[in-house]
Order: sequence, then C-alpha cells, then structure tokens
Amino acid sequence: MAEPLVPLGEIVTTHGIAGWLKLKLYNPQSTLLSSLQEIFLETGGARSPHFLIDARPHKGHLLIKLRGIDSIDDAQKWVPSTLSVAAESLQPLKPGEYYHYQVVGLEVYDTEGTLIGTITRIWPKEGGDLYVVKGNDKEYLIPATKEVVEKVDFSAGKMIIRPPEGLLDL
Repeated sequence: MAEPLVPLGEIVTTHGIAGWLKLKLYNPQSTLLSSLQEIFLETGGARSPHFLIDARPHKGHLLIKLRGIDSIDDAQKWVPSTLSVAAESLQPLKPGEYYHYQVVGLEVYDTEGTLIGTITRIWPKEGGDLYVVKGNDKEYLIPATKEVVEKVDFSAGKMIIRPPEGLLDL
C-alpha cells in the first residue's frame, strides 16, 4: 500500500536552463522544505520520488533543485505536477493545531446543526486563509479564524462554524 502523501504545492514552471523548478506553495509561510530531502512529484496519476538538493525563495514562489534534473528539458517533464511529502515527515503539532490538508473533505455545519457544505480546498490570502466550502448550489468562503471556527472534529469528519451575520448570504 502506498504511503500517505501530503501535497505542499504545485510546480508551475521551470526556471533557467539548469533544471530548477518554480514551486507555488499552498502555505507560503511553510519552512518544511528547508529540512526535507525526499519529496514526491505527482503528475497524471503517477508518483515519482526525488531528492531535494536546494530550495530558495523567489518572487513569492520557491525555486527548487532536485537530484537528476539538470536541464530545462528534464525539468519541463514535471510542469505541471504536485509536490508532496510523506505524512510521517511532518512535524508533530501542538494540541488544537492541524495541517491544512487535514481539513479538506470535512463537512461544515453552523452552530444550529445546518449543513453548509464540504471543504474542497484552502485559499491562502494575505489577510488570512479562507476555507472554500462547496454547498448544494453555491460555494462559500469561510474565514479560517478562531472567531468563525467554533470546533474541528476530525473523528466525526466535521467543522462547526459560527458565521457572522450575512457571511453565508454573499
């Protein structure tokens, strides 16, 4: 059975002629890649292990250099792809903390018990992350703040929110 992987970002383009790749991180504040060596690139349903040689910030993205990818032609094969890491390589979290990937798929309810929808992705924004919640006939943007998120219950697969007046009407 394949080990569980956690997506960290998307390879969006090549950079230069020496095989560098430009990575758009899902969490731009993440420093995880600075301490990792083994990563996985996934494209078209196929997964390929790689070893990270170098990573450095560049204009809101991260440039990465992988062992064995030494030319623009080698690098182009991986555009677009998803960069993932093994779940066990993530740092343990403090109580009450969770990784972004863990909330995707949770059902979202308001404090009255009304189903709002399911979290399909997280949209990182400068003012704070937004949970993209797909309802029956509409999509909602829910701020990922302590004021709005009342409870996250992973065992039940749900999140309970206290939406400010008018939030669900937008």
